[in-house]
Amino acid sequence: MFNTLKIYRHKELPLKQVISKLVSLGYCRVEAVLEEGDFTLRGDTLELYPVNFNFPLRIEWQFETIEKIYSFDKTLNRKIIDYELLIIIPHLKKAKRYTSEDFPLEVTLQIKKGDYVVHSSYGIGKFCGTKLLTVREREDYYFEIEYDRGDKLYVSKEDAHLVQKYAGFAMKRPRLSRLGSKEWTRIKEKVQNGIKSFALEILKMEAHRKIVGGFRYVPDGNWQNKFEQSFPYKETEGQIQSTAEVKADMQEAGCMDRIICGDVGYGKTEVAMRAAFKGVESGKQVAFLVPTTILAYQHYNTLVKRLKDFPFCVEMLSRFRTKNEQNQILKKLSEGKVDIIVGTHRLLSSDVCFKDLGLLIIDEEHKFGVTHKERIKKLKVDIDILVLTATPIPRTLYMGLVGLKGISMIRTPPKERLAVKTKVVEYNVKNLGEIIVKEVKRGGQVFFIHNRVQSIEGIKRDIAKVLPKEIRVGLVHGQLPTQAMEKVIMDFINQKIDCLFSTAIVESGIDVPTANTIIINDAHRFGLADLHQLRGRVGRFDLQAFAYLATPRTRTIPQDAIRRLEHICDFSHLGAGFEVAMTDLELRGAGNILGKEQHGFVWMVGFDLYCRLLKKEIEYLKLAFKIDSGF
Repeated sequence: MFNTLKIYRHKELPLKQVISKLVSLGYCRVEAVLEEGDFTLRGDTLELYPVNFNFPLRIEWQFETIEKIYSFDKTLNRKIIDYELLIIIPHLKKAKRYTSEDFPLEVTLQIKKGDYVVHSSYGIGKFCGTKLLTVREREDYYFEIEYDRGDKLYVSKEDAHLVQKYAGFAMKRPRLSRLGSKEWTRIKEKVQNGIKSFALEILKMEAHRKIVGGFRYVPDGNWQNKFEQSFPYKETEGQIQSTAEVKADMQEAGCMDRIICGDVGYGKTEVAMRAAFKGVESGKQVAFLVPTTILAYQHYNTLVKRLKDFPFCVEMLSRFRTKNEQNQILKKLSEGKVDIIVGTHRLLSSDVCFKDLGLLIIDEEHKFGVTHKERIKKLKVDIDILVLTATPIPRTLYMGLVGLKGISMIRTPPKERLAVKTKVVEYNVKNLGEIIVKEVKRGGQVFFIHNRVQSIEGIKRDIAKVLPKEIRVGLVHGQLPTQAMEKVIMDFINQKIDCLFSTAIVESGIDVPTANTIIINDAHRFGLADLHQLRGRVGRFDLQAFAYLATPRTRTIPQDAIRRLEHICDFSHLGAGFEVAMTDLELRGAGNILGKEQHGFVWMVGFDLYCRLLKKEIEYLKLAFKIDSGF
């Protein structure tokens, strides 16, 4: 078995033994736990920051028995999530990624009664909770899993790494496996055979990119340092690490293909801008592809401001440019007179030509349609790719997990950032008006989201009637004329508007330090990931922010919508983006974004085991064909 440490509630394990094991796994005892690899002891409580965690853990003992395991936010001194079991993996700068279908991708097991689970040896069952059993004259808690025909399997917590929560990303329930038959073995063999051709196809793409080769960008110089010093905030550990990984890729001969995962407001854009600067300083053009006009406008303005002391040209292609202006920009772009181009899907049009494109940055790739993605694929062959995501979709996620893309995680929130307090409220004009007044009185601004263009004017009119006359309101949606939209956005940014009524067009973009309350009307109509992104419009600085999810009376709301609202309130801690993305996919399904055949395989064995089998096959093929992946 791998060199790991299993921790679970009710386990008899002397504290001294745990400390000794942590040291052997590369963890360091410190006065205060601040980063991954740290641990400290406070009485009978161990504080530990494991690898791959967003927050440190506290593990409490009673005598020699583990009583509680939970993650906590040091800033707020607040408990976040309780754990039943977790696996502590070694802390190494470049820890070896274990590959085995018996070793889970996630180092924690977060399951509740009624969840579907996958046991790598016995298949899919339903978790019934824990049960106290006496085995070989020793009493202990076991996981109880129910299979087809009501058969039960009891799994000791020492073997809990063989169990993982089932995620099939389909609306239909999985089939329970039958104990005592060869059915599960046959299913795994079928999936493994289906994965072989897919793994080979992926490796061919990777090999092609390596044969074509990439461009070695110049090492950091005075200009790069000056550009980075103009960042007005202190970088987090996650930003520093991710920036170093991106630069290392860019300075290698091969083409970069890297994902940066980080929650809303965690500073992914700054990492991308530093990569963009390295690109243009090395004489290459950079394309920054974003999903919305507003986000393009914001990135464009930020880059223009940050590059004002450098001889580089930044332009924008979006509906905020007239037809004549777009034609002039396209001409300059093809002549190499534009260094960085920021744009929406307009960048993917057939009339867009680059003189020497070196780096493509894609913000929230999952928001682009199938046609756009096909165009992106054609651009990707011999250039460096950097994808930014807060809520990774399975395709992006598993490419990172199986080692085909570099994956950088920004887990550390900006200093003094506070979690947004989230509350479900019944739609009531008077009460919502009071919420707006309260925020404006403390010097703040409010987003009011109503995602129906046809009725947003009426909603704005109703709410405005109960507001004091001195509160200034504005309205923005995608059907406004370009100049009108631009004026409203700038007025809100410049604090000439107190409450902005908007459709979900502001979901990506508009960072306003003084906007610290958001009201989302008809919140039950939004997906989990959409609610999380919208909530991310506020609380981006050091003031306490609030998100109010306004709904009709709850008895009129479908049960699945109520579950989504409960989940978004539960996932209100900092760094919840990944949990939100996975839960959203479990609730709504993922369609065929993995491809129809592979999607079927995921449903048959669950996402976690599918990734493990795919990773194992890819590593086998790399060894067989002597392919050096560079990962």
